Amino acid sequence: MLSNSLLADTPINLNSGVGSFGNAAQITPASLVRGVVLLLLVGAAIIFFIMLLVGGVKYILSGGDKGKTEAARGQITAALIGLVIVFAAWAILQLMSSLIGVDLNTLQIPTLYGQ
Repeated sequence: MLSNSLLADTPINLNSGVGSFGNAAQITPASLVRGVVLLLLVGAAIIFFIMLLVGGVKYILSGGDKGKTEAARGQITAALIGLVIVFAAWAILQLMSSLIGVDLNTLQIPTLYGQ
């Protein structure tokens, strides 16, 4: 039986014989998961930052209209809450890694000894 860390470090062969993928042939499941998690975190942070900027501009351009001001304030609040959720998810991943030993960024799950 293969251990989980051995499976996480096994390269996936992407060479189909049709073309060359260069360094893509050395992608492991662990590096793929790490890249996807990083891409999602960075992408979400950028999206929420843009939402925050748009909400700020809407607030400035509301011209004192109560409805527009409340809508802009709601968008700013939603962007800040979304940003907090994204970073809380990252913090939970880090907490799981340090307390439990399960690192989802690198797919390293501790094995049980004595089996």
